[in-house]
Amino acid sequence: MNKYFPMVGRIEYRPEAGPEETCVFRHYNASETVHGRTMEEWLRFSPCYFNLFRYMGTDNQCGERTHQRPWDDGLNYNTKTRYPMAPDDIYGERAHCQPHVAQTQMHPLLNWEDGSRSIENYKRRMCAAFEFFSKLGVKYYSASDRDLAPEGNNLEETNRYLEEATAMACDLQRTTGIRPLYFSADLFSHPRYMNGAATNPDAHVFSHACAQVKRAMDVAKRLNAENFVFFNPRDGYQSPLQRQMYRDMTHLGHLYRMAVQYREKIGFRGQLMIQPKPYDPLRCQYESCSMSTMHILRHFGLERHFKLYIKPAWSRMMGRPYYHDVYMASAFNMLGMVDASDSLPGTYGSSDVSARDVHDAATVMKCVLEQGGFQSGGFTMGCHLRRESIEPRDMFHAMILSMDTFARALKIASKMITDGHYARNLQQRYVSYKAGIGERLDKGASSFEECEDYIRKYGEPIPQSSQHERFENMFNSYVYPSCPF
Repeated sequence: MNKYFPMVGRIEYRPEAGPEETCVFRHYNASETVHGRTMEEWLRFSPCYFNLFRYMGTDNQCGERTHQRPWDDGLNYNTKTRYPMAPDDIYGERAHCQPHVAQTQMHPLLNWEDGSRSIENYKRRMCAAFEFFSKLGVKYYSASDRDLAPEGNNLEETNRYLEEATAMACDLQRTTGIRPLYFSADLFSHPRYMNGAATNPDAHVFSHACAQVKRAMDVAKRLNAENFVFFNPRDGYQSPLQRQMYRDMTHLGHLYRMAVQYREKIGFRGQLMIQPKPYDPLRCQYESCSMSTMHILRHFGLERHFKLYIKPAWSRMMGRPYYHDVYMASAFNMLGMVDASDSLPGTYGSSDVSARDVHDAATVMKCVLEQGGFQSGGFTMGCHLRRESIEPRDMFHAMILSMDTFARALKIASKMITDGHYARNLQQRYVSYKAGIGERLDKGASSFEECEDYIRKYGEPIPQSSQHERFENMFNSYVYPSCPF
């Protein structure tokens, strides 16, 4: 498997590498034991197929695609004519440099989008993807039905394409030993879902979403996916004037109930997960954060069947700390997976950059280690390249950056938990709950009357410092230990 990324070999662990050696791991060593498990076991990295192989460098309303990949159908910028690439010219240099070559090799399909969405193109893309995963050295990838195969003209043709792609994916998985950390149904890309999927006011669209999820769950079982994830970025509202909100969320609950029933029917053993997102593309999405999503699940009696797949970058979009939703989900034993990507601070939409902030990543890893890791989840790398990063090699740089960031964070979190200093100081803040009125309050065994009698007896409480700066100093001592320079 050396056709589409011949410029890169298998990524190696080389902690002594210099600053310009960017196609190596400096911190991620899959076999290194940290906190009782190997890094590979703790982190279970999974590149996101959608952001790596379906994002083509477009800007919303501001620019056409800039990523011309060697596995995709070619396009000549001057003539706008599609051409098939010759096997010995996989980067299209000959045709791009000599426009007349493209003219003499005209493809019968003149529409660029039709060509890029052909099943043949998806097959080449899948071969490129598995070559990429193999060279990166991961055991998992994450994908949806529309990542593997295009939409057809009707459900039967779409399912036929998906069946063909699934058979090919099974063969590649057997060859490489790589399988999905999660699989999902793309309920947002096609125009039919512009007003939502399960929450769409049109029952016809809701039915189509259910049929698509059914087939995607069949594929998830065949591919031996660890998890099945629901992304619902179009299930929300632009204005409450055009929505019946409770009815919408009830329909969403019905979709989840049907998914639970079908999972049991087909014997799929993967964990069902949901990824919350606050907004973008919609003004407000119903599952906007971990708390709102957990509330919907609990309201409809479904919480025991699901976990949450948290993308900390979405917390930033809501003006909250990067790690907020990770800790909220974990507090209720609902944290199932984390996305190792980030959003640029100060932006008001998703930018999906590689994780690079070790401080924030260490805060996330502390939570993951304290809950004992994941049962079936891991860390999906849901970042995509910048529009101006046009070389295929840049795809490796993006993944390596995220993987090294969280590998460093894992070791930092392990040390923080193992030495016990941080835990002791944190417990000291809650020492008043160990006995007396505090113990009864902690157990829910007190009453208003008892609390009133306690205050009359002991008077006003003495304010206690939160020692915020002390805790930040302690944390920084782990993240940025003293250096000789």
